[in-house]
Amino acid sequence: MRLTEQAVEQARAVGATEQVEEMTQAEQKLARAQKNMGEEDFKRARILAEQSELDARLAEARVLTQKSDKQLAELNARIARLRKQLGDVQ
Repeated sequence: MRLTEQAVEQARAVGATEQVEEMTQAEQKLARAQKNMGEEDFKRARILAEQSELDARLAEARVLTQKSDKQLAELNARIARLRKQLGDVQ
């Protein structure tokens, strides 16, 4: 359960919010897993915790990919501006 909680926290730390569907799913499954632990339904809790961890890791990957895509687009725009400026100079 601790690894799952850490995965959810890590996803939050990189910027995953409820706007990322997998993050919402991760948080919901974690809450259900914790409830199942309290009810001593350990098998169901383990399954939900594992699913929650995977959802959180996917949410984290999506956020990081979006950030990388944004940075790449910004760099490409800068390169295009520089090329234009160099073209204007010649």
